[in-house]
Amino acid sequence: MKTYAYAAEFEAGDRKGTIVVSFPDVPEAITQGDDIADARAQAEEALGLALLSYPQRELPLPKVKAKGKGATMIAVAADVAAKLAVLEAFAVAGISKSEFARRMNKDEKEVRRILDPKHPTKLPAMVQALRALGKRLVVGIEEAA
Repeated sequence: MKTYAYAAEFEAGDRKGTIVVSFPDVPEAITQGDDIADARAQAEEALGLALLSYPQRELPLPKVKAKGKGATMIAVAADVAAKLAVLEAFAVAGISKSEFARRMNKDEKEVRRILDPKHPTKLPAMVQALRALGKRLVVGIEEAA
């Protein structure tokens, strides 16, 4: 099962109380928060935005390499994970947008919106898109940090 979680490094910022968060595997994702809870929330958003930029630049998502002691795994928000899954599955499928639209029984304009990393897509549409690409969305629950 694929997850969109990457190791984050938390360190004290220049200002008192500020926590800076960076991701060794996703150098574009760097942010800060006023406390640990804020830093985690900002890290989730920064990671999601950075990862969504990869398909726009026609780059594969970075491999998860950094793990280990002291690393805190941060996962993207559920809607971002679903969007990334659709974009990755479409890229691997090697089909045209027209063929994808045919498989989804949708207009090509709607499929272009689904494949636009900047366009918010509702969960049922992403579930349908993944099914059309031979994938299935699985949702998990874990304790919040």
